[in-house]
Amino acid sequence: MTESHAEAIAFPFGRPDPFTPPERLAALREERPVTRMAYPDGRVGWLVTSYSAVRSILADPRFSSRRELLNVPVPFPLMQEMRRPADPGMFIRMDPPDHTRYRRLLTAQFTVRRMKQLEPRIHEITEERLDAMEKAGPPQDLVREFALPIPSLVICELLGVPYSDREEFQQATAVLLNLESAVEDIRAAVARVAAFFARLIELKRAEPADDLLSGLVTGGELTDEELGNIGFLLLAAGHETTANMLGLGTFALLQHPEQLAALRADPSLADNAVEELLRYLSIIHIGPIRAALEDVEVDGELIRAGEVVTLSVQAANRDPSRFTDPDRLDITGPASGHLTFGHGLHQCLGQQLARVEMRTAFPMLFDRFPGLRLAIPAQEVRMRDTMSIYGVRELPVRW
Repeated sequence: MTESHAEAIAFPFGRPDPFTPPERLAALREERPVTRMAYPDGRVGWLVTSYSAVRSILADPRFSSRRELLNVPVPFPLMQEMRRPADPGMFIRMDPPDHTRYRRLLTAQFTVRRMKQLEPRIHEITEERLDAMEKAGPPQDLVREFALPIPSLVICELLGVPYSDREEFQQATAVLLNLESAVEDIRAAVARVAAFFARLIELKRAEPADDLLSGLVTGGELTDEELGNIGFLLLAAGHETTANMLGLGTFALLQHPEQLAALRADPSLADNAVEELLRYLSIIHIGPIRAALEDVEVDGELIRAGEVVTLSVQAANRDPSRFTDPDRLDITGPASGHLTFGHGLHQCLGQQLARVEMRTAFPMLFDRFPGLRLAIPAQEVRMRDTMSIYGVRELPVRW
């Protein structure tokens, strides 16, 4: 066991192309997969880049998700305010037993069986969006007309949020996920979200319906503050992540025509294609983040109690010790085992919903528009480099 005195690096940025992680990550994974990293506030912690080390830390209860213990690896306007306990209901920034309590209330709503029951409605929503695109005619922004509406509609119906209010929560979410948002804009977005859910919870209490939020409200186990924070957490995660996978995934398939041809020739590849796109694209590109609760040795390095560790999922998902030819997109090869949805007790609650949405939407899109292509040069597609969830800002397409 050693205590590293290696010079601390800054978090690596700068992609060589839209689909390839920063080259520095691959070099670190090869040279020193657990390496010292300087955080923006001057403290020094760790960056972990190998598959085995990332996976082991995610499963290790000696590493905490409590917000007050964490630090973000990139500059963020409200960094000091982040260093306090998570608000009630924000369970992704908690440890057991608090995390366990909230997770238990929600797990039954996101089972594989429940998600399969949603498939006909997801198919219907996808069909409606394709009809609207076809009627409007090309060119269209695939993000605005397809990638964002599908998961937004689905999570709104599941939670019981009026889709007519989508602009309010989508705009607020975009501000909160933008690493360059001004402090006053972040605070205003938080206030808008709180007011929105306060009104909605009052409505659910007066007129409960057959939806997830009504069930939580009438269950009586949660305060209004907890209900609002859980509602926003599920709403934001339920549309932002899948929307970015649909947009970026379409871009990737258009730029890899041999993979798109394989999917068109064999629609049964849809499940595998989804898993491979999740691995290859790794849209969670600056985390997750954990803090050591005690001294822990990882890959021969001693991580001291209290030190913060940033886990690079995008580096882990390209680790050649775990994946064959990991820098190549191959929807026909084995794709299981990726860490895009995390691992351990914080593994993504809505992962099955995301899978159903993607395996429905991708084949239907390319079946409806076999001539789908970019409406602008690929190098002009604007990427979400400054967002905590990676993707494309817009994807203009023709057919």
